[in-house]
Amino acid sequence: MEIAVLVFFVLLLIASMAGLTRDSRDSADWKPSVDGRRAT
Repeated sequence: MEIAVLVFFVLLLIASMAGLTRDSRDSADWKPSVDGRRAT
């Protein structure tokens, strides 16, 4: 079971580094985004 959790987090890390986990929606308080990233 511990291996499965470790694999899950490693896959999540890889997806995050590849830019696959960016939020494509604006938040409930509607702050604008540019290509899925929060605009400052």
